[in-house]
Amino acid sequence: MKKLWMATAFLLLLCMIAACGDSESSSGGNDGEDVPKELTYASTSDAKGLSPIDTNDSVSSNVIVQVYETLFTLDPETMEPQPLLAESYETPDENTWVIKLNEGITFHDGTPFNAEAVKYSFEQMKDPERAAPRASLLEPIESIEVEDEYTVVLNTKEPYGPMLAALSHTNAAIVSPTADQEGDINREPVGTGPFVFEDWEEGDQVVLTKNEDYWREPTQLEKVVFKVVPEFSTAISMLETGDVQFLDAIPSDHISRVESLNNVEVQKKEGTRVSYLTFNVEKEPFNDLEFRQAVAYAVDQESYVNQLNGLGEYNESIIGPKVFGYNEDAQDTGYNYDPDKAAEIIEANGYGDETFTMLVANRDNYMKMAEIVQAQLSDVGLNVQIETMEWGAFLDTARAGEYEMTFLGWANSTADGSELLYPNLHTDNIGGSNYTRYNNEDFNKLVEESRITVDQDVRKEKLHEANVLAIQDVPWVVMEHGVVTAAYDESVNGLSVDPTGQWSLYNVTRE
Repeated sequence: MKKLWMATAFLLLLCMIAACGDSESSSGGNDGEDVPKELTYASTSDAKGLSPIDTNDSVSSNVIVQVYETLFTLDPETMEPQPLLAESYETPDENTWVIKLNEGITFHDGTPFNAEAVKYSFEQMKDPERAAPRASLLEPIESIEVEDEYTVVLNTKEPYGPMLAALSHTNAAIVSPTADQEGDINREPVGTGPFVFEDWEEGDQVVLTKNEDYWREPTQLEKVVFKVVPEFSTAISMLETGDVQFLDAIPSDHISRVESLNNVEVQKKEGTRVSYLTFNVEKEPFNDLEFRQAVAYAVDQESYVNQLNGLGEYNESIIGPKVFGYNEDAQDTGYNYDPDKAAEIIEANGYGDETFTMLVANRDNYMKMAEIVQAQLSDVGLNVQIETMEWGAFLDTARAGEYEMTFLGWANSTADGSELLYPNLHTDNIGGSNYTRYNNEDFNKLVEESRITVDQDVRKEKLHEANVLAIQDVPWVVMEHGVVTAAYDESVNGLSVDPTGQWSLYNVTRE
């Protein structure tokens, strides 16, 4: 009996060990399955649209760059263009670009990616009736030819030095011709990228899912949510609790709190972005150089930058240090802070007798600039009131020239000075990306000369001359050159923000 009991106990013990072993194996398998495959990004603003042809703002671009792809892309370390959808290119002469495309790629709707799709996308960008806000990227292209299914030829009117940089820009992404003709890609985007559009609840969130048929190795993330969180302090709280895993463009007032979070990694690096105060120079007295000079003398950008907790750099050059065409001599050609000089000009011209309106988008960085500049202008005798507006409405209003003074920024996604000065300050783009409505023939000529040569030394020379001219003519008062930032949960790996402020979630994983 005793032997029977011992045998039974031994069998029970073996079963328990086996059960424990099975349980541990199961747990180990579940651990692998429980690795998070989703990521939520917090944005203080909703996207304006989801079409690379029809939008031109950083909030929209954050989504677009996950869904669409360009022929070339900028290396995040060197900022040099390298092939993406393109396989290779050659320039048989200085006005001809022959681009070979990668084969076997399809858009998310099954439409083949080929030379016809490239031709269609670029012709839509250039179509005046479509009024693409970044049509200037492709303005030098005179014609687009399909040589064969996977070869496209771009013919320019004159040599175009920034061509590869322009073709790396998010707004030069290739769209599905089928989706664009049969639907609304500004609402339902269709690209070739690693993520597929699923849903957009305006004012709340955009949802993307994994592209299982991606032409490269598919991403490990199954789902990405772009969550609209209007208050940055709320976004930080959600990052701390794990409700969101990623946010970027951290306002200076919040950086110390973000850096104090135990479960969060923070990236900071010198960027290409420039933020500035600008005027509608088609209106009086903003078309008066003396008025703009008075404002330039009155604004103390260095004191503003000192309040940014290391998230901005003081330099009055329009072309910043991380952008092609920068010459450090330019930083000494502007108007140093001189409130007495500003007050003298204002009094002499009677500018203090009027009240001016500063239109400001409801984003933390612009609101901070507006409050500081309003106080500084008040100190020298200018009466300025602030009017705030939601981001999407602000863009439409500012583009239409329905403002007097405002604050804007330019990410410099191409990292090329020509593609900073031409879209923003050249006469060709009034009504589009030239919100300032600036028109200066000498400036136009210099910028054009910087674009129509492939000699990079000549381009640098022309860009420097144009930059200095604009600094002295004051269509902009540069507030700061940006430092790009990102904060993300410690479970996030493979995330990197490049100097333009752009980021891709393609290589991101969570563990």
